[in-house]
Amino acid sequence: MQTVETLNEGLKRAYRITISRKDIDARVDGELKRVAPQIRMPGFRPGKVPANLVRKMHGPAIEQEALNSAVQDGVQQLMNEKQLRPAMQPSVQLEDGGPGKDAVVKVELETLPDVGEPQIEGISLERLTVEPTDEEVAEALERMASGQKSYDPAGTDHAAEMGDLVVIDYEGSVDGEPFEGGKGESMRVELGSGRLIPGFEDQLVGAKANEQRTLSVTFPEDYPVAYLKGRDAKFEVTVGEVQRAKEMQLDDSFAQAMGLEGIDQLKGLLKGQIEQELNGLTRTHMKRKLLDQLAASHDFPVPPSMVEAEFAQIWQQLEHEATHEEDPEAARAEMEAERDDYRAIAERRVRLGLLLSEIGQRAGVQVSDAEMNQLVAQAAQQYRPEDRQRFVEYLQNEPMAAAQLRAPLFEDKVVDYLFSKAEISDRAVTRDVLQAEIESVETGHVHGPDCNHDHGHDHAPKAKKDGAKKAKAEAPAAETEPKPAKKASAKKAEAAPAEPAAEEKPAKAPRAKKAAAEEAAPAPEEKSASPKKKPAAKKAKGGA
Repeated sequence: MQTVETLNEGLKRAYRITISRKDIDARVDGELKRVAPQIRMPGFRPGKVPANLVRKMHGPAIEQEALNSAVQDGVQQLMNEKQLRPAMQPSVQLEDGGPGKDAVVKVELETLPDVGEPQIEGISLERLTVEPTDEEVAEALERMASGQKSYDPAGTDHAAEMGDLVVIDYEGSVDGEPFEGGKGESMRVELGSGRLIPGFEDQLVGAKANEQRTLSVTFPEDYPVAYLKGRDAKFEVTVGEVQRAKEMQLDDSFAQAMGLEGIDQLKGLLKGQIEQELNGLTRTHMKRKLLDQLAASHDFPVPPSMVEAEFAQIWQQLEHEATHEEDPEAARAEMEAERDDYRAIAERRVRLGLLLSEIGQRAGVQVSDAEMNQLVAQAAQQYRPEDRQRFVEYLQNEPMAAAQLRAPLFEDKVVDYLFSKAEISDRAVTRDVLQAEIESVETGHVHGPDCNHDHGHDHAPKAKKDGAKKAKAEAPAAETEPKPAKKASAKKAEAAPAEPAAEEKPAKAPRAKKAAAEEAAPAPEEKSASPKKKPAAKKAKGGA
């Protein structure tokens, strides 16, 4: 194989490799010998078909397979000889070749930069700690009790109030015509729960048992049934019964009904949950400050292809979110005005990701097989039972997908390692102060890639709209472990699109004004067109 370097500019490289016809023919002959015993042809005993007939029948396919094999090996040899570390999947293009000819292949790629010795000495961080208050525990207990409400009939003379439960039959129509899925019986509705489309529950306040009402509502623009989006509708409703919530006694019997010893044990468990939430907030703040310092003290070139891939994912998420704004066109215009900011964010995400990768590798940070198996098992739970084994096999056959699944845990381990090296001082604060500090990080800058939000926590404050959505986009695109490149194929004029070199998928960038529940992934479309809202999807564990 002959190799000629045709480009060497910055991180960009290009090569022309020539694979001799002799090498390709040798591979063809070897493949013919391998498959000949398996060929069946009328008039010949199994395995006795002459090689020339096998070549005539299967020659083109074998030739292509041999060429692909030669190109794959040639590209791998190029990477090894030149000690290249591709940032993304190399582009491999067959420039010349065919029967009787040498194969000339053009290989283009961007290499990972030399990060150098990470500067991790002298990092100083402040850990803001918050203790749960009795009021927070009491509020958590009240929320738990409200989720376990039971109801008693309120009688035929009782007018429904917010907090009451009404049992209704309903039939909806649009422009006087009933629509599919718009009819239901004995549906239980808690007034004030917000479970139904806007205005539906409000118009049932004051209703009594056996009363009929006509409700006028408008389906939301993001309603899952396409032909009902934004449409005005009327619902003919018959109230079968009104029920009032029983008064809940928050005492030992309440806790014992859940298998606990008493109310004190329940309060202790709730306090522990709040402590875990507050610790998550503390870690989020520390992590952002840590990554801010790393970003400020390291500067090296990053592969443009990685930046472009990262920017594309950020932009795609922003475009998706713009469709759910009250004024999608205004949201898109705002995005366009800030395009350069987001591209800068993408660049810093990539740079910080490469830095974390370098730190982790130098420190010997690893995700164990047992930890990886646990990640796979958790991620498989989002699939139907019959599809879970296929998902596991997919990860086994796609190292890049497995690397993305591994990434968040690897990054957390790198962050923990950096915490262990940092000088940390503690300061006791209130929840409001801690949240204000987090908000100041979100709104105080554009470019800091410090916002890897520990997305398991849905308690982040609602920051200013522009700053918060940028901060959400700034989570580091941490290619925290090197990914194996896919094999090149000579069939393709260009290499197949590669996964972005980011072990952590880009952080979703929800608009700050949306509630945490709205930040969940979109739910599957409902087939029913009842007044129910589209339910919030449960977050998939592991997220690929």
